[in-house]
Amino acid sequence: MNAAEFQQYVRQFSEEKGFDTSTIEQRTLYLMTEVGELAKEVLSVSFHPDREKRENLGYEMYDVVWNIFDLANKLGIDLEQAFRRKLEINERRTWE
Repeated sequence: MNAAEFQQYVRQFSEEKGFDTSTIEQRTLYLMTEVGELAKEVLSVSFHPDREKRENLGYEMYDVVWNIFDLANKLGIDLEQAFRRKLEINERRTWE
């Protein structure tokens, strides 16, 4: 699944589950909550690096990405196009 397909999946899933009624502020807070859960899992993995913990880490990463894509949908941002443009900018950019 590419970015455009995933963004469409998130749109459809949100509509089916009623998540599409949240505001951009609420979705941003959900995103921040998921980032916090991801941080908690990273700490857990750093202390106990086993397979089960890494699987949970992947699930939390998915939740963060899902919320980013849902926020992009609410704001009318085509993330695949944004990714391409940002890749072009980074190719020309220098970091010092």
